[in-house]
Amino acid sequence: MFDIEEELKKLPAKPGVYIMHDKADTIIYVGKAISLKNRVRQYFQSSRNLSVKIQHMVSNIDHFEYIITDSELEALVLECNLIKEHRPKYNTMLKDDKSYPFIKVTVNEKYPRVLFARTMKKDKCRYFGPYTSAGAVKDTIELLCKLYKIRTCNRKLPADIGKDRPCLNYHIKQCSAPCQGCVSEEEYHEAIKQVIDFLNGNYTGILNSLKSKMMEASDKLEFEEAAEYRDLIASVKQISQKQKITDSGFEDRDVIACAMQGDDAVVQVFFIRGGKLLGREHFHMSVAANDSRSEIIQEFMKQYYGGTPFIPGTIMVQDELEENAVISEWLTKKRGLKVSIITPKKGTKEKMVELAFKNAQMVLEKDNERIKNEQKKTTGAMQEVADWLGIEKIKRVEAYDISNTNGIESVGSMVVFEDGRPKNNDYRKFRIRTVKGPDDYKSMREVLTRRFTRGMEEKRILTEQEHKDRLLKEQEIIVNADDAEIKTEKVHLSGFNVYPDLIMMDGGRGQVNIALEVLGELGLSIPVCGMVKDDSHRTRGLYYNNIEIPIDRHSEGFKLITRVQDEAHRFAIEYHRSLRSKAQVSSVLDDIEGVGPARRRALMKHFLDINVIRNADVEELMQADGITRQVAENIYRYFH
Repeated sequence: MFDIEEELKKLPAKPGVYIMHDKADTIIYVGKAISLKNRVRQYFQSSRNLSVKIQHMVSNIDHFEYIITDSELEALVLECNLIKEHRPKYNTMLKDDKSYPFIKVTVNEKYPRVLFARTMKKDKCRYFGPYTSAGAVKDTIELLCKLYKIRTCNRKLPADIGKDRPCLNYHIKQCSAPCQGCVSEEEYHEAIKQVIDFLNGNYTGILNSLKSKMMEASDKLEFEEAAEYRDLIASVKQISQKQKITDSGFEDRDVIACAMQGDDAVVQVFFIRGGKLLGREHFHMSVAANDSRSEIIQEFMKQYYGGTPFIPGTIMVQDELEENAVISEWLTKKRGLKVSIITPKKGTKEKMVELAFKNAQMVLEKDNERIKNEQKKTTGAMQEVADWLGIEKIKRVEAYDISNTNGIESVGSMVVFEDGRPKNNDYRKFRIRTVKGPDDYKSMREVLTRRFTRGMEEKRILTEQEHKDRLLKEQEIIVNADDAEIKTEKVHLSGFNVYPDLIMMDGGRGQVNIALEVLGELGLSIPVCGMVKDDSHRTRGLYYNNIEIPIDRHSEGFKLITRVQDEAHRFAIEYHRSLRSKAQVSSVLDDIEGVGPARRRALMKHFLDINVIRNADVEELMQADGITRQVAENIYRYFH
């Protein structure tokens, strides 16, 4: 047993990282400390004024471990890595991980290329960015290659010069074909120099050059060529207009500000490169109500700069950071050059931080409004249905439907909604095995029996497995392959071990009674309601506990029920249609002399669609593997 009081006495007064675990051995919090002894003990001192979040975290700690480091800086690096790896529940976390694209110029090659890159490496190439839009980066690369006729191939030059024919880009005048020796190394490098000037924001030269070429083509009455130059000029202007001068210092800077509301926070980052605002991005953080703005920004910086390859020389933040010095030292080490973290108090820099803050506030307000509307349609709608039925709370709903054509290829569908949203990974299909003919009641009985029988079996397996795992942990025994007493095994679970809070049947009393009978036979107690339809086949109410409950057709709950019903129909019909289509393909082709299972598969693999086979001529049919002329003629005659 882990004795927390005893383990606290053993903590060293050294820097390091501490890792908190719950009873399930899940990592729930990671932190760093200058002195592990002092920092970790603080969590377990009742006199400490701990935040609500930390108090709740401490109540869930079963045991902890720690890693000693040589310095606070090493502890910071390790803390960042562990948080990113384990995403602990009680750490202030970025809600989404984003990677930002770069434009990479391979200046280390004899004939450089301009490429899209997601990471910045130490490979002697020139990187520009990061940019916030991958689409804009691709458009810019395409424009640069078109303007300066830069190669896009992967050929190793000059070793491969003349070994192969030039590609299409050369023929459409979008590549100078260094692979054929059509351009000297000096001329090509001059073009690359202009590319780099362009990426550094110098558009004047290229605009003047393009205008000159456009006028020259126009004077020669070469209007198509003039139009191409006109379009290129428009593209350059569009890119140049996106660059807004914000700082006369021509430095690379990030500006970071945070807006908070309850347990939601948005961190806004402005990317300033070469004195120009290249873009901005916002990040949602999961926080506790007691977290301060500076703490949120501090945690954001650790996670964000721990994952992004580009670090600017200056980072402007809204509030003073408690760990300013150690974070600055860490970033300096990562960048290889000094990184300053400053909190501007006046002037244009302070106004820039204020602008970032206002943007963060705007995003938070918009998102909160969107979240409220989304909650009405999802969890709010679920609660509305729960209130109609007199159930305290509904999180998971399962709905079932049967589809067949005169009893042929009968199938069942199970769709799942959690918190008002479809949970596609939990959808299941059932091919009816025991029912002959179009009997929806018997088919539904089979589907529900199979679903919940399998669920009970999986629950039993999980209970046994948990018991074995607990024994292994308590007794600290190592199980050998031939150990007959306790054996761990990997069990494939279908997800049926999770039961719904409500079952929705696509029908009234009859469908509901079938479901209740199945559940009663299996000893399960799960609420079941039916979606009762009017004469126009529209849901008019819910049948529950032998009562039809009318529902407001303008409510979000009604709209949710309609979505559940439509989804169950769609899923069943699509499965039925796919089986029917396969059966049709099989029966049609199998009737043709010389076409067996192997040739049928070859035909479908080659043509993909039975209608394409139907319309193909003999020569086209022979292109499929194993189809001789005789067989192709048989197929052609069959369809014609």
